[in-house]
Amino acid sequence: MNVPSHYQSGFGNEFASEAIAGVLPQGQNSPQRVAHGLYAEQLSGTAFTAPRHANRRSWLYRIRPAAVHQPFEPLAHATFHNRFDEAPATPNQLRWDPSPLPSAPTDFIDGLVTLAGNGGPAEQAGIGIHVYTANRSMQGRFLYDADGELLIVPQLGNLRLVTELGVLEVEPQEIAVIPRGVRFRVELLDDQARGYVCENFGALLRLPELGPIGSNGLANARDFLTPHAAYEDVEGEFELIAKFQGALWSAKLGHSPLDVVAWHGNYAPYKYDLRRFNAIGSISFDHPDPSIFTVLTSPSDTAGTANLDFAIFPPRWLVAQHTFRPPWFHRNVASEFMGLIAGVYDAKAEGFVPGGASLHNCMSGHGPDAVTFENASAADLSQPHVIEDTMAFMFETRKVICPTRQALASPQLQHNYHACWQGIGKHFDPSPA
Repeated sequence: MNVPSHYQSGFGNEFASEAIAGVLPQGQNSPQRVAHGLYAEQLSGTAFTAPRHANRRSWLYRIRPAAVHQPFEPLAHATFHNRFDEAPATPNQLRWDPSPLPSAPTDFIDGLVTLAGNGGPAEQAGIGIHVYTANRSMQGRFLYDADGELLIVPQLGNLRLVTELGVLEVEPQEIAVIPRGVRFRVELLDDQARGYVCENFGALLRLPELGPIGSNGLANARDFLTPHAAYEDVEGEFELIAKFQGALWSAKLGHSPLDVVAWHGNYAPYKYDLRRFNAIGSISFDHPDPSIFTVLTSPSDTAGTANLDFAIFPPRWLVAQHTFRPPWFHRNVASEFMGLIAGVYDAKAEGFVPGGASLHNCMSGHGPDAVTFENASAADLSQPHVIEDTMAFMFETRKVICPTRQALASPQLQHNYHACWQGIGKHFDPSPA
């Protein structure tokens, strides 16, 4: 494969890229004969009639149409699914240790484990939350998800995502988004890999509106990177795996499906370096709502209420005066799944480690543990608090997040998580202040 050394910059842009000069037709999308004997194919990520500002589609010029493969057959997978009704959703606070790294040969698909989710592909709303572990690259097989776009959050190990539209290399503290339907394989650039995946069944992820913040801040559009065209012209015995209506299907094909020689449009994979996020916070008093840390959002049919918000908690300065600086005690109408990529999360003293996860469902009380509360309550607020060497994230969604049976039975589930709040003492004194 011709692997590009650089990317195209911008979010939602109309890109044009060709691995062989002169492939892209001029003035039309599907000429009678495409240069070099290629086939024209449109990949639509939204309805044909979606408003122009929201319409996402790309034209692909490829060696063979995507229709060329044998019939799909069901493919069993023990741990990757969308069965979110296996166990009753719980109001209990839940937390998991990191998933152990595999000892047997395990690629990205083999190592996917579903922790929780809501909604589903049939209603085109909700999310699936998964973790992955791997110790080898995908060999001779490719994946596409017809149910939703995949937000991949590496925590350990660098990945090369080889897609129909080009190559993305991502490392921990970067993210990648593979759009619904795009075919790809995952190659490991290190011996082992671990991370998180959010499967978005709803509206496509986009940058949040900035409102009173103005025209700058949070994630900047120019920092999102989309690959240049790169193609494989390889024949052999390959497997194409489709995620469709919550289950996996497998088809044989005699060539690599990553054979797009050129493409143009605005429906493509992209990556983003979380370290480029411009965090905004209070410079007077009070801890702002966590929505100011939103990187990407998938809106719902209710204004201001997200199907999915992807937020991060990066290194930053805390300077608010007369304020409890860590995240406050909180109950939320939305449900929150958190993961930790690196470092220490400032609202927890222990137990929440890189590769781990927590779940706080609708109206479940949560917040700093006892140690963090005592330390923050006694902090010297005349000095700024510089939070360094950390990166936590949150998948927040309007619907209750339902853990799977395997997540509730996992040895990594911390059955004593609730104990971190039990040491919070009573300080009430009704005497006049």
